[in-house]
Amino acid sequence: MKVIMQRRGFLKTALASCIVTVLPGCVVHHNTSSQVIQDKWLQAAQIRQSIQTTTFADVDFNVFDYGAVADAQHDNTEAFAQAIAACHQAGGGRVIVPSGNYLSAAIHLKSNVNLHIQKDAVIRFITQPERYLPAVMTRWEGVELMGYSPLIYAFEQENVAVTGEGTIDGGADDETWWPWKGPHKEAHWRIDPEELSQKPARTQLFADAEAGVPVEQRVYADGSFLRPAFLQTYRCKRVLIQGITVINSPFWLIHPVLCEDVIVRGVTCRSHGPNNDGCDPESCNRVLIEDCIFDTGDDCIALKSGRNVDGRRLKTPIENVLVKNCQMKDGHGGLVIGSEISGGARNIFMEDSVMSSPELERAIRIKTNSIRGGLIENINVRNVNVGQVKDAIVINFLYEEGDAGQFDPVVRDINISNFTVENANHALFIKGFERAPIVGLTLDNCQFKQVKNAHVVEHVKQLKLNHVLVADIPLLAKDLVSM
Repeated sequence: MKVIMQRRGFLKTALASCIVTVLPGCVVHHNTSSQVIQDKWLQAAQIRQSIQTTTFADVDFNVFDYGAVADAQHDNTEAFAQAIAACHQAGGGRVIVPSGNYLSAAIHLKSNVNLHIQKDAVIRFITQPERYLPAVMTRWEGVELMGYSPLIYAFEQENVAVTGEGTIDGGADDETWWPWKGPHKEAHWRIDPEELSQKPARTQLFADAEAGVPVEQRVYADGSFLRPAFLQTYRCKRVLIQGITVINSPFWLIHPVLCEDVIVRGVTCRSHGPNNDGCDPESCNRVLIEDCIFDTGDDCIALKSGRNVDGRRLKTPIENVLVKNCQMKDGHGGLVIGSEISGGARNIFMEDSVMSSPELERAIRIKTNSIRGGLIENINVRNVNVGQVKDAIVINFLYEEGDAGQFDPVVRDINISNFTVENANHALFIKGFERAPIVGLTLDNCQFKQVKNAHVVEHVKQLKLNHVLVADIPLLAKDLVSM
């Protein structure tokens, strides 16, 4: 194995040191690749144009007309259900939630219904777990099961939306929902006794999936402590989530699963509990996420496609995704692919976005291992500005269980251009497998202004660098020498 170093940068300053570990025969070179990258972005425009949008009848159904009371105390679950049913039966339209404070349990959407939460309206969800029964078909950390209903849920519906300038509040905090995470190194919530932890059910659910237990027999609701997602659309077509603010989520905030034609636009996600990912499209096709703000306790955006054997059973990748003009203020990762990625990911685009926070751990991250596997290809990022971050670009084949399986990931054709980082511990932290290297990583016009630690690239073929600066020092093929 060859080790090469940027000699000039190393001699000038430790902050600019660059250590790259590569395979025999690996090519690391300066390359004019701008045109190739520009051509790829034509596909992003095509993806955007291909997304089928929602349309709703110009008819309103006010929840007040169905018995809703906006006093923050009255249980409005039935009033919301009746308004949604009436709207659906009439052929569709908007269910209007006027300004005020509403209390509700699970809300189930139906086809052709736009749940429109007006400005200064807040729906706060009841935190009693039994109010999210009976169990529904859902997906939890990439595995299908019968579990607690998400707080807002749609199953096998078409043309559905949650819109408006209002707020949905999951009510989760250090006393409710979050403690089910159990003991954790980042726990800020009250730790419940071990019997109230998700750990036993999580372990058994994954074992059930490995054993091929039918999904309808994987019942993990009452007493299992597997927290529900906040807003989940499952096997739906034409989904719009626009304008709302999502706070205090039990688990993942926005989770479209096995959906087609999804738009998440102008949404603010602000929740700092465990596993509080902002938006996690899973095994979806044609997804647009734009003009959103993420301030979350876990990944801001995480693209997923199922965990291990369950992901391979469904064989449905996350594909044809465009992320545009988003802000990542806090979280474990800005744009993340994985780790539940066994079904694969392809044709992913992110542009014109900003990330910065002392708490933001990684800007761009691909996380998998030899148990997850997955084919991850054609990943493209451009015009992204990162302020402060721990690690700027991470591709890691040793996530969680590490190298303990027989399903080597295939990661290829990763392109990052016009990418600027002000301050990072690592510019690059890339680790493939010697037997299954990452193939085709291109950096074009990238600048890492302050870097504290040597960055590592292991087991990469076709690493291409074009106008890359580390601490104002060009990283070029001629500056790389064998050691």
